[in-house]
Amino acid sequence: MNIKSQKDFYSGLMFTLLGLVFVYGASSYNLGTAARMGPGYFPTLLGTILTILGGVITITGFTSKAKDGDKIGKWAWKPLFFIISSNLLFGLLLGGLPKLGIPYMGMVAAIFGLVIVASLAGEVFKLKEVLILSVVLSIGSYLAFVLLLKLQLPVWPAFITG
Repeated sequence: MNIKSQKDFYSGLMFTLLGLVFVYGASSYNLGTAARMGPGYFPTLLGTILTILGGVITITGFTSKAKDGDKIGKWAWKPLFFIISSNLLFGLLLGGLPKLGIPYMGMVAAIFGLVIVASLAGEVFKLKEVLILSVVLSIGSYLAFVLLLKLQLPVWPAFITG
């Protein structure tokens, strides 16, 4: 068989593998039933859906009529670096590293750090827009997670709240 679209083939393969990993990871949890779902029900269901979707996309890689075989381009290292870094920074700022003596900075600082670093991945960086987005996301996250869902998240840095 001839792969007609490398992008479809490899992205479908990635979805299939990730779906199988989720199903395997959830296999040690109790599945339950549709009426009384156990902790493994939702990840198993999502993993199965992702696996099926990945299979369909992989098959379209053999059947699509893309020009020039729809080759995979070069890796975009700059966006990859900044997006992964922003997620690591978010976790570090939200929870800190107590074993290394790094205190948590809270949800607001974590969201600001995430948005600022992630926005460096793009072609254009406009500080004013990034700060406005950070404020909107911080307010929305506070309303959704702290007020509505009543999650116990550190909102402000440890040196402010004590």
